[in-house]
Amino acid sequence: MNEKLISLIERAASGDAAAMDEIVRSNERLIWDVAKRFYGRGCEAEDLFQLGAMGLIKAVKNFDLSRGLALSTYAVPMIMGEIKRFLRDDGPLKVGRNVRELAAKARRVASELAVKNGREALLSEIAAELESTEEEIAAALTATERPDSINRPAYTDGSAELKDVLEDSSRFDEALMTKISLTEAAMKLDGRDRQILVLRYFKNMTQSSVASRLGISQVQVSRLEKKMLLKMKKYMA
Repeated sequence: MNEKLISLIERAASGDAAAMDEIVRSNERLIWDVAKRFYGRGCEAEDLFQLGAMGLIKAVKNFDLSRGLALSTYAVPMIMGEIKRFLRDDGPLKVGRNVRELAAKARRVASELAVKNGREALLSEIAAELESTEEEIAAALTATERPDSINRPAYTDGSAELKDVLEDSSRFDEALMTKISLTEAAMKLDGRDRQILVLRYFKNMTQSSVASRLGISQVQVSRLEKKMLLKMKKYMA
């Protein structure tokens, strides 16, 4: 490691902002190379770069010159860690640890029940196994679902994008969609309503499939969906 870089690291670690900026600028390519590994995970490229830069700054502040490592060797895991931590804990929808843990348990139990019973587990069965309520299980599973792209095909034949369906006047008034984000409105719904919204409009599942997943009838799904859409219009007004 050359003396100039050593001096920059020492100054940056001591709080010299100009030295830190110079290190970040000289390592932009490294940050981008790491950030590219996380493209397509719901975070903009520029945001990934900024997260990576934060990881590099932490690496510089904790770098031990006496160990004889190259800064890049030490920094890469720190850059990756910063990005991974954000994607895991601070994604588009903020989800608490208890909710994430409940969702993880629910998915594990659902898988075990599916193997045991030879069919997809009902929400009521999962709730019984975990001694929880159906609403809590539904809310946890829905909250930890990764938001889908609004530009993806809404139907299997690719005839329309999801944003076109959401803007269709038969479902939502276009003016309402411009006033408040769908995500913010959806988070005001209770667990079951939110799950129906995700399954029907983001996962493109039929009412029959949703009914099977929730352990209720298609008629109930239809009724709940209509009520949910009315709530959405109210929240988005």
